[in-house]
Amino acid sequence: MDFLNAIVALSNFVLIPAIAYGSQLALGALGVTLIYGILRFSNFAHGDTMAFGAMIAVGVTYLLQYWGVSFGPLPTALLALPFAILGTMALVLITDRVVYRFYRTQKAKPVILVIVSMGVMFIMNGLVRFIIGPNDRKFADGERFIISVREFKQMTGLREGLAIKTTQGITVVVAVIAVVLLFWFLNRTRTGKSMRAYSDNEDLALLSGINPERVVMYTWLIVAALATTAGVLYGLDKTFKPFVYFQLLLPIFASAIVGGLGSPIGAIAGGFVIAFSEVTITYAWKKVLKYMLPEQLEPSGLVQLLSTDYKFAVSFVILIVVLLFKPTGLFKGKSV
Repeated sequence: MDFLNAIVALSNFVLIPAIAYGSQLALGALGVTLIYGILRFSNFAHGDTMAFGAMIAVGVTYLLQYWGVSFGPLPTALLALPFAILGTMALVLITDRVVYRFYRTQKAKPVILVIVSMGVMFIMNGLVRFIIGPNDRKFADGERFIISVREFKQMTGLREGLAIKTTQGITVVVAVIAVVLLFWFLNRTRTGKSMRAYSDNEDLALLSGINPERVVMYTWLIVAALATTAGVLYGLDKTFKPFVYFQLLLPIFASAIVGGLGSPIGAIAGGFVIAFSEVTITYAWKKVLKYMLPEQLEPSGLVQLLSTDYKFAVSFVILIVVLLFKPTGLFKGKSV
């Protein structure tokens, strides 16, 4: 029985949160890796693109709630998500036309585009905080739990309870749907194949008659959809605060680089590697060990390697190690 209690505690505080967080990081990392693989630069404005999309979702959600529109037991934000995606698509297309296109036609070096994207990042960050403010915004409604601690204890008779939040379940389901649609698009459609060809060999793709501006446009549209979805899911699961998305840039880039920058499969794997690393290293293992060890060996302290305040430091350390020893990542993306 103690073993089952330990498994439930582990699932409740490590496995389920890490799977949900990993799904959010994977969607964010997919956007970063598409920009790097197809447009050939690291987009530092990606975190604030997520914030912009989530901001629109928050605004539309509040408007729908004011009108009395709901989605039953599911968050109203899911109804707002398509509007947020469209708004973010418009933003990234305008940004590309006004900013990035000039440097692309000038054949600017990737490092120049990286610096330009940092400028875009600060502008977006300021814009989002100016519009919605710097404070937390909670916009999750509907049923809070798929299963609550009390219900689980009543069903199983265990001392430990398992809680699965509705937002965690939605995160995993939406992430799976988004990834399946992305891979179907890249592998089955003519436009997707054009994007892959352009990524593999730009000169050969141009000789084959592929329109580079069309490839760029579709890349930005897909990235906007992925970034907005990741931003909204993260905001529903935790809370929406503009500056948090700026901080998320580190674990998202770490996910993309660990998996292999330029590799979509690597971005997904990297997202879960980073998420599980952050959660397991910052979790206090006392509760789990209490069930697993004899009474005389039970720990008196929290058995926590790092405080949760340092969770982004875990991403940074993993990122440095990968860059030093395996710069192509787990799935051999393009060398950084």
